Amino acid sequence: MHKSLRRIIDEVENAVDFPTALATLARSVRETLETEACSIFLLDFRTQEYVLSATDGLNTALVGTLHVKSDQGLLSIIADTEKPLNLEDAPTHPNYLTIPDLGEEIYHAFLGVPIIYNRQVLGVIIAEQRQRRRYAEEEEAFLVTLVTQLAPIIVQAEAKEMVAEQIEPGKHDDTVLLGIPSAPGVAIGETVMVYPAADLEAVPDKEITDFDAEITILKEAINATREDILELSERLAQSLPEAERELFTAYIHMLDSTSLEKDILSHITQGQWAQAALRQAIQTRVRQFEEMEDTYLRERAADVRDLGRRILAHLQNQTQVEIDYPKQTILIGEEISAADLARVPEGRLVGFASIQGSNNSHVSILARSLGITAVTGVANLPLSKLDHTELILDGYYGHVYVAPTSVLRQEFLILAEQKRQLDESLKQLRDLPAETTDGHRIQLMVNAGLDADAGVALAVGSQGVGLFRTEMTFMTRDRFPSEEEQRIIYRQILSAFAPRPVIMRTLDVGGDKPLSYFPIEEKNPFLGWRGIRISLTHPELFQAQIRAMMRANRGLNNLSILLPMISSVDEFAEAKALIDEVYDELQAEKCTPRPPLGVMIEVPSAVYQARALARQADFISIGSNDLTQYLLAVDRNNSRVSGIYDAFHPAVLRALKQTVRAARLEKKPVSICGELAGDPLATLLLLAMGFDSLSASASNIPRVKWVIRRFSKERAKTLLREALQLETASKIREHMEATLEQAGLGGLLHARR
Repeated sequence: MHKSLRRIIDEVENAVDFPTALATLARSVRETLETEACSIFLLDFRTQEYVLSATDGLNTALVGTLHVKSDQGLLSIIADTEKPLNLEDAPTHPNYLTIPDLGEEIYHAFLGVPIIYNRQVLGVIIAEQRQRRRYAEEEEAFLVTLVTQLAPIIVQAEAKEMVAEQIEPGKHDDTVLLGIPSAPGVAIGETVMVYPAADLEAVPDKEITDFDAEITILKEAINATREDILELSERLAQSLPEAERELFTAYIHMLDSTSLEKDILSHITQGQWAQAALRQAIQTRVRQFEEMEDTYLRERAADVRDLGRRILAHLQNQTQVEIDYPKQTILIGEEISAADLARVPEGRLVGFASIQGSNNSHVSILARSLGITAVTGVANLPLSKLDHTELILDGYYGHVYVAPTSVLRQEFLILAEQKRQLDESLKQLRDLPAETTDGHRIQLMVNAGLDADAGVALAVGSQGVGLFRTEMTFMTRDRFPSEEEQRIIYRQILSAFAPRPVIMRTLDVGGDKPLSYFPIEEKNPFLGWRGIRISLTHPELFQAQIRAMMRANRGLNNLSILLPMISSVDEFAEAKALIDEVYDELQAEKCTPRPPLGVMIEVPSAVYQARALARQADFISIGSNDLTQYLLAVDRNNSRVSGIYDAFHPAVLRALKQTVRAARLEKKPVSICGELAGDPLATLLLLAMGFDSLSASASNIPRVKWVIRRFSKERAKTLLREALQLETASKIREHMEATLEQAGLGGLLHARR
């Protein structure tokens, strides 16, 4: 049934609207299973009732009007158990619900399968037949497989339909989309859609009315692609073997074939812009090749994708326009990158919402550093319907409100004002030390990188930069920055904070921090070529960066260098040797003394070698974000497992404590620069562990300082002992929340949420 599965999914995806998609699904399932009826009930989350949304075999007049309460009938059993229900004679079941006029009473065989997405039941699909029988295992398995693949499509399509209705004139209901709260705050603004270049999968749908214009640019893009391929073929004719040259011939053949262009044109005439029409036509062909039995033909799917990307690149070049960013810009996209944030003119970006990502992704961390609101993992974010639409982002609960009413807008303006007042009240702490009630002081540093505004950092009482992410200098360009360009940027940072210390982390790209001009294609990028591993493979880049740092430090002497992703003593020694070479080379220039060299603890192996690494390094810095990710084996960018990622996990806290102890045994200072360092709930635990400094975003420094100044270190040690006796992250969080509430610091928790 594999081919039937793909065919049904294609038909549903390409349906003109949501009701048609559901009707197509019901008909296709009935035909494939050779049964007599198929119906789809979707849950209305507002009323908690199941609505008959499509049927083939029952009374279609009831579609959209028949509502069944969630605690009634066989539907309730399927939804409650979240399992299929396969009955030989459904009317004899005690929970069977007779519905007048539906026409269901003639059927006996019953197979109901829940439609589940992100652990939430969206609805139920039901197959029925007059004959008394149980549906076969393979029939049940087929339906389970089908709804598993269709669930995200249904979520997306349902959101498009809902949003389309909401933005029509005269609508007054507030439409809310659910995501993951990734950067706290409230943002009210107008959307700007972003998507990566030459990526077919990321191209959104967009309705058009000027069909002739889209057809013209399509034909121009196909002709330009043909010319590129012919030119490339001629240039490489002498150096490529005949088998490789045949690829170019195949490309030309596909371009000259009228069927490809005809398919694209058919999507355009249905109202789709050229880029999405190309995406749909290419995806259909890719699936056709992938389903072929012949191995050689299956592998041609990759060639079709490549050709599609080449045509798309020309389409995008032809349609490039300068983006007009509104005064209150909210970026939306499949995935938002740091470069996307950097392109928005200063002072205009208030937030972003994305389909991919999580609250611990790199770009979410940057959002918190910038003080903008972010909601990620909005699986049903209908991009094509939301370009240049007013949104409200609730970064506390992860809600996205579409075309909000004036009443809702006013409520969120009040919430934003409450946050502003709390921030204002915390300013009085700026010149006070981060000192406990029994006299213990801890250093509070700021994280910087994308926006290294020393004024903001110093205004909140930062005592220096605990982490300067140098990769931002690389990520906001279309090429590697020269050594002199880096020196100028590093000098500005060091000068702005002098004499306060500045810890600069060497280039840390790979994983969720790509460089567009230095692509790294890996099946498992987080366990692959990233961080120090790239630097050691390219010593020329690494040493150029070190030279730029050391030259920038001349006469200031406030630089420290931090090495990321160290997993062994050998790696650290190799990197240190390269740094020593640069230092010896610069001695003739009379540069400053050798900067302190630190090691970043963010992989499990480094935790267990922390004392050996501390013996070789001048200081230790823990990156709690990656350390949590690797200890818990959770991709922190994956919205499906983001709920598992939790730095309050007892194993993570014990790893932090063990690392601090190792540094203490070697009498080396130890700091923490991950997101945990800026979380008021974690402040007392980190204080008790013995960290010398915490490095956080500027907005969190006053909150952390407020907690430190309300407790003694002895009380913090007691809390740490109590926390480590608890077995789950949720219980530890609850314990710390209760502690802050009792101390009169509940305002921090409310702002945090």
